[in-house]
Amino acid sequence: MTPTPEAAGNPPHSWVLHATDNNVSWITLNRPEAMNAVTRDQRERVIELLAAASADPDVRAVVLTASGKGFCAGADLRGAPATGERVAGDVSRTIRLGAQRLIAAVLDCEKPVIAAVNGTAAGLGAHLALACDLVLAAESARFIEVFVRRGLVPDGGGAYLLPRLVGPQRAKELMFFGDALPAAEAERIGLVNRVVPDAELAKTARDWAERLATGPTRALALTKQLVNQSLDADRATAFAAEATAQELNMTTHDANEGVAGFVERRHPDFRGR
Repeated sequence: MTPTPEAAGNPPHSWVLHATDNNVSWITLNRPEAMNAVTRDQRERVIELLAAASADPDVRAVVLTASGKGFCAGADLRGAPATGERVAGDVSRTIRLGAQRLIAAVLDCEKPVIAAVNGTAAGLGAHLALACDLVLAAESARFIEVFVRRGLVPDGGGAYLLPRLVGPQRAKELMFFGDALPAAEAERIGLVNRVVPDAELAKTARDWAERLATGPTRALALTKQLVNQSLDADRATAFAAEATAQELNMTTHDANEGVAGFVERRHPDFRGR
């Protein structure tokens, strides 16, 4: 099923396409003429759709992708309104309420989120992809920590995400030089899960998402939470969180169905509840 524009609202919903198919929410950035650079309104729409996916029991996985030759060129700085004299705190407030909220929305989404990176992912666009739980990349995709080229500090969670994915030394290399990282190299160093031919990206994303959408959705949500939190926790805290998560999970239909399926030697019928 191809995502189609929704009816009304601001921004033009043709800039963010959305469809739900087989319990998968498909979110597609759709400004190919701008390499899908994200406007403020697009950002808010994506945040809204991720929150809706968390709240909807019939949505059991999310795919975040884009149209055209680029995944996302970062924030749309050209579309930002002109400002007068800058007041101390304006920049940090803009980042907190803007790019960081977008990345947090991906990290905090209660459903597994797959990035299907169809082309260049630069700056905030790279961080948007890397915040996802699983990252598929087309062979033509590239990842660029472009901030240094503009004399800027990485924002949108980059200095938080990259060291956790590839370690501090490799993260600094990417951020200090701002070189384009081909998809194959991104896979080699652990930034992406899988690189596939361009023509197979959508199919692979669909296969992965639909497999997740037939899984134990609440267990996946708790697993995502445990893994993300473990990176900032000591062992005692992580172990306590794990035990609590399993306690909560055992109240779900899917946990009981999974155990019953094991005992009865049959495939469990997970319902996402």
